[in-house]
Amino acid sequence: MIFIYITNPNKKTALKIAEELLSKKLIGCANIFPIESLYWWQEKIVKDKEYVLIAKTLEKNYKKVKEVVEKIHPYSVPCILKIKIDKVNEKYLNWLNKVVE
Repeated sequence: MIFIYITNPNKKTALKIAEELLSKKLIGCANIFPIESLYWWQEKIVKDKEYVLIAKTLEKNYKKVKEVVEKIHPYSVPCILKIKIDKVNEKYLNWLNKVVE
């Protein structure tokens, strides 16, 4: 199992990406949180409000998820991070295996 961590400029974009990934059965679940971000952009430190989308899926789907996100994400350099989960309860993992393709 993996989490895919994706930052978004607003909640609307995070919802759009989550719904697209869910409709394609690439992820089993998505969580969306408001966050405050600080980062380097065009030689300046930027402080911004963003929304993080945490997509829960299987390792085999990372490449497809990344491709879908890159096609519809408005950022020229989107943050798409894969986080390997090495411990997960069996019932959740069984459910995830049933709902994603």
